[in-house]
Amino acid sequence: MTETFDEVRPSSAGTTMWTEIAEQPEVWRRGLAERGRIEPVTAAVRRAAPRFVLFAARGTSDHAALYAKYLFEVVHQLPAGLISPSTVTAYGTSPDLRDVLVVAVSQSGRSPDLVQTVETSRRRGALTLAVTNDALSPLAQAAELHIDILAGPELAVAATKSYTAQLLSLYLLVDQLRGGDGEAAAALPGVGGRLLALEDDVRQSAERHRDTPSFVVTGRGYSSATAHEAALKLMETSYLQAQAFSGADLLHGPIAMVDPGAKVLVVAPEGVGGRAMREAITRIRDLGAETLCVGSAEAVAGSSAGIVLPPGLSEEVSPIAEIVPFQHFALHLALAHGNNPDSPRGLSKVTETR
Repeated sequence: MTETFDEVRPSSAGTTMWTEIAEQPEVWRRGLAERGRIEPVTAAVRRAAPRFVLFAARGTSDHAALYAKYLFEVVHQLPAGLISPSTVTAYGTSPDLRDVLVVAVSQSGRSPDLVQTVETSRRRGALTLAVTNDALSPLAQAAELHIDILAGPELAVAATKSYTAQLLSLYLLVDQLRGGDGEAAAALPGVGGRLLALEDDVRQSAERHRDTPSFVVTGRGYSSATAHEAALKLMETSYLQAQAFSGADLLHGPIAMVDPGAKVLVVAPEGVGGRAMREAITRIRDLGAETLCVGSAEAVAGSSAGIVLPPGLSEEVSPIAEIVPFQHFALHLALAHGNNPDSPRGLSKVTETR
């Protein structure tokens, strides 16, 4: 940990969330060093040769599932989708899931609707995989296969390190399925450290936005997951409206609500998705909105302000690191509002939906 982190460390409220954000490079090192834990899962998925992948998740984990959906579709060209657990739990459906890989993603592994979804999927012929932070959780026990994300105990209600540990674990699975060795992710801990060192800049930006009542958040491709997770963190910790859209969907209607003075958070890293954001960034700027961008030097230069992502990350792994400035932004905006982001009102660490 550097002196820069100590200078901006919250004195009381937010300390737990701040600490867990700062732990992420070490969590990634551990996940990379122990990537062999995923090899039995990889072998089982290869043997099953699924024709389709379905993800079941809630909240932050749903955004990890969205990221993995892009990975499977782009890297393996396997159709992938997101399950609505209520079709099983509330409506009592029992679809034929032969030749389908069902992946349930959950930090705690304790949500009854996800457990029931996995149990039903397994009975109906799916190969089931749980991705959790607790190997002894009901979800891990219900699935045939399990990946421990190795995030370590996470105490703050707003998930940070467990989210990026989920992303890394899902990336390593997909990378192993194509015969990779995780090399593209090797730069993550170093990049994460450099992003943590920019916290003071992010804090100042958050404090300038103290009176902002709402945000639009947008990104494309793999970074769609980042946009949705950034919006959720703002809603959880600052209790304000934050709506996330893909850059394409934004142009198909919601951009009508972007007027002069609107605040838009943009994710536009190097790669296909970042380049696809150019039209959206131009339209937002022409409408007179203020844009805060985390992304490539080109994208930040075309925005009102932003954080340039350090070089060295492929587009596939960029979401694991690019969320860090948004986590800090949510933390410090909450503190500027006088909130404690460690314990948001009305929320608990484990939400058990049915």
